[in-house]
Amino acid sequence: MPGGESTTILKLMQKFNLAIPLKELARSGLPIWGTCAGMICLAKGVYNGMEGLAVMDMSVKRNAFGNQINSFESNLPIPPLGDEPFPAVFIRAPFIERAGPRVEILARLPEGTAVAARQGKLLATAFHPEFTSDLRVHSYFLKMATSPERRQ
Repeated sequence: MPGGESTTILKLMQKFNLAIPLKELARSGLPIWGTCAGMICLAKGVYNGMEGLAVMDMSVKRNAFGNQINSFESNLPIPPLGDEPFPAVFIRAPFIERAGPRVEILARLPEGTAVAARQGKLLATAFHPEFTSDLRVHSYFLKMATSPERRQ
């Protein structure tokens, strides 16, 4: 699920009757990666309004770091990707405020804010890996997606 405008993405899912089939696919084990707005769409709870697909047991805060002008980059440690920090790009990004027991937090900013998580075959990142030439998050998702069954 792409980054972009979560309100628009969720409204389009409703308008074209995609929300229920997407929930069912996620619950049946279809690998889904939500980036930024996609993270918001996957979350069970969304602070600042909205109702997402509610397939990941976490609550997120929309535009958590402020407006567009507050967008930033961070060399982010992501242990499953190895020792080298990942060049994470945050654009009007959300963050994870609460994660349930089935959610594995994969990355935190230096002050402890959770910004990447996994639950079974679902992956969520608050940042945009596609804006870098580093393909490690993409590779992680592909390995996760093709690994033996690990449902929510």
